[in-house]
Amino acid sequence: MEIDSTLLTILGVSAGILILMGWVEQIYKGYKTKRLKDVSKFLMIFIAAGSILWLVYGIIISDVFIIGTNMSGLILMIIVLGMKKRYDIRANAS
Repeated sequence: MEIDSTLLTILGVSAGILILMGWVEQIYKGYKTKRLKDVSKFLMIFIAAGSILWLVYGIIISDVFIIGTNMSGLILMIIVLGMKKRYDIRANAS
C-alpha cells in the first residue's frame, strides 16, 4: 500500500504539533502558577533521552519533521526544567 506524500506531511506536522502543545501548556501553567513541583525530573530526563535519540535518527535519515519536532521539544523541555529549578528554589527559600 502506497501512502501519498501530502498525507505523510500532514501526519508528521500534526504529530509534532500535538507533542509540542503538551510542553507549551506546561510552560503556560507553570508561568501562571509559579509552581512546577509536580513535574518529575526523571520523566523529563527519560523524555529528553528519547528526544535526543529521535533527533539523531532524524538527522541520519534527513527527516525535517523528526528533526524539527525533537529540537523544539528539547528547547521547550529545557525551558520547563529551568522554570522548575527556579520555582523550586523560591518555594524552598520561603
